[in-house]
Amino acid sequence: MVVRAIFAVLLALPILARAAVEVPICYNYGCLSEATVRYDEATLTSIAARLREARTAAQERTALAHVVGWLYREAGRQSPIHADRAGDYLDEGVYGKMDCIDHGTSTTRLLEMLEARGALRFHRVRPQARRTRFVLFQHFSAVVEERVPGDGADATTAGDSPSGARFVIDSWFREHGEPAVVLPLADWLDGDGPNVP
Repeated sequence: MVVRAIFAVLLALPILARAAVEVPICYNYGCLSEATVRYDEATLTSIAARLREARTAAQERTALAHVVGWLYREAGRQSPIHADRAGDYLDEGVYGKMDCIDHGTSTTRLLEMLEARGALRFHRVRPQARRTRFVLFQHFSAVVEERVPGDGADATTAGDSPSGARFVIDSWFREHGEPAVVLPLADWLDGDGPNVP
């Protein structure tokens, strides 16, 4: 009886240890403010299940776009970022607005949380990317890299682009909670992406 009780406690430890995850989310431009957002285990388990449905790297990137949007919607329930709009000018003067620094930093943190939980099969999180155009204009984004087969990815379905290819997961382009834009890093660096005000 005691052995069963001890065994039950040991089985429950990972669940207890992973009851909720807190992630700091930046807002008010340039990470001027931060809010700690909590994601419960049920939510994170559901998100991991959604990502496990992907059979290729391309499918995982599509799922990541939606998952990032969902994570931002949940963050908006717990913080003022629900006021954020696409780009930088539609939410000017609004408390909770987010620029590309806020989005790049926060999206990277969200992706790192997913990676730490083993939810990414085909990608690893890389440092943020910065593009500079016309000297004054800079833009930042979260970046993922396809895993090389044999490096944690399923070699038979590792992807449909060259192994090691990098992609931006850019939530700045979209309205709050919408799926993030996913682009090859090289295209994004060349200025690709939706036109936003």
